[in-house]
Amino acid sequence: ENTSNRSNFSWSTELEQNLKDVFQLSKFRPLQLKAINLSMSGKDLFLVMPTGRGKSLCYQLPAVCSEGFTLVVTPLVSLMEDQLMYLKSIDVEAVSLNASSSKEHAKMVLAELTDSKAPFKLLYVTPEKIAKSKLLMSRLEKAYNAGRLSRIAVDEVHCCSQWGHDFRPDYKLLGILKRQFPKVPLLGLTATATGSVLKDCQKILCVPEPITLTASFNRTNLYYEVRLKDSNSDDSVSDISALIKERYKDQSGIVYVFSQKDAETVSADLQKKGVNASPYHANMNPEDKSQVHRKWATNKIQVVVATVAFGMGIDKADVRFVIHHTISKSIENYYQESGRAGRDDKPADCIVYFGFNDIFRISTMVVMENVGQQKLLTMVDYCQNVDRCRRSVIAVHFDEVWDDEGCNEMCDVCRHGNDYITVDITQHAKDVVQIVELAGSLDEKLTPLKVTEAWMGKGPAKRRKMIQTTTLSRLEVEAIITSLLLQGYLSEDFSFTPYTTYFYLKLGGKAPLLKNQSHSITMKMRRTGLDANTVSTTQQTVQESFSVPGKDQRRKEIW
Repeated sequence: ENTSNRSNFSWSTELEQNLKDVFQLSKFRPLQLKAINLSMSGKDLFLVMPTGRGKSLCYQLPAVCSEGFTLVVTPLVSLMEDQLMYLKSIDVEAVSLNASSSKEHAKMVLAELTDSKAPFKLLYVTPEKIAKSKLLMSRLEKAYNAGRLSRIAVDEVHCCSQWGHDFRPDYKLLGILKRQFPKVPLLGLTATATGSVLKDCQKILCVPEPITLTASFNRTNLYYEVRLKDSNSDDSVSDISALIKERYKDQSGIVYVFSQKDAETVSADLQKKGVNASPYHANMNPEDKSQVHRKWATNKIQVVVATVAFGMGIDKADVRFVIHHTISKSIENYYQESGRAGRDDKPADCIVYFGFNDIFRISTMVVMENVGQQKLLTMVDYCQNVDRCRRSVIAVHFDEVWDDEGCNEMCDVCRHGNDYITVDITQHAKDVVQIVELAGSLDEKLTPLKVTEAWMGKGPAKRRKMIQTTTLSRLEVEAIITSLLLQGYLSEDFSFTPYTTYFYLKLGGKAPLLKNQSHSITMKMRRTGLDANTVSTTQQTVQESFSVPGKDQRRKEIW
């Protein structure tokens, strides 16, 4: 493995030649040559490399330099089409088989699998094809016996694992490839996979001892920032349009939103404010989607306002900003979505708008996913955090050893230094827990909004019970409730109806600790109030507002 960076293998001259002549590239990016040499040497390999770092070259170039063809398994037809379009533009022969392939096309491709004169170098298939087409498997077996199947590449390999952020059931069945074709080297590729996900993929794909190459997750040219949304008056769209018109005038970008409806409304709002934006989501018809993608790729549209459907395989080099109007459902998703910025290695911005209510909108969506809540709360922690470098939060999540110098003030936390204070929120925690306990004793469930309003003394006077209310601002109240959820003093409770899922707050596993007088809870907050963009509270008033309420503070009968 250590010698795999060499350029004196029997295939090295051909590699260099094709890199320049066919792929029009002057040199390899980090890890590419190593991965290609290992694969050409017949080794099984997992390659973990950030979005936009050239993973595809690691099987496309060996395919051009090898006899026979490479089988590429990829999860989305749109990804497949992008790759085929690109390969066609550089005169590399490639074919595909997926659900929308015509019978004639499929027949021709299947016949050519065993034909030594067939010109194609890559065969792209969806995992469903491997799982469901016995005809394809029998032709692949013939190709294998004839020595024509030179390599298997499994793209987005994290989809194998149900612990991954994008589990797809058909990927579970891909173990058949290595069982049937044991002598063919397998290359698994992903931008985002933790160690435990890769172990799972190893088992599922039946590769007992793959070599794993991991590139650094640190994209040094990206600036990470979190801005707060005010639940009362969400003017994030005005903020986004001002940013686009002032900071990103005439520059290309993406605004990610939570739902198809948001894609339509946010896009319309931005258009009203003079921004050249178009929506993109899964429910649009394919022609419209392709048109938006094309217009954006050629800079006829400045901004795509998209759901995650505008996802894998979006490969535009000069994206200067990726703004999330709503947080992503996990750090993996956020890393992949924000990673579409700055692929040309020039500076680009990744900004998230973080709102209290969005936590619960997403929570009800991921409730059925394995560890969905846990992944979401890790993303919330990324946003609520005011003292740890944003890059370090991402790196640590992906098991990367982090060096504090690695950010270079390219995130809002590092840029604003020690602009935070540690506040004791023990009494506030007791007040909130008391409200939730009280509701429980009355057999009532409280949504986060109800808890917030009850604590702020704004709830309906339906239940006249004694609770301690607060004079803190709404943003401060929401930050404390979020912190209690992250720290395990509160937890989520769901209720299902035929039409929707409701999110309620209940007591978390740590709530009983508050009965102990010596137990204390702290949280870190920005010194300049919670919202560094809009609030300009002095340190003194923040600390005063967080002092423990005195005996004389009014108790209110509310709810």
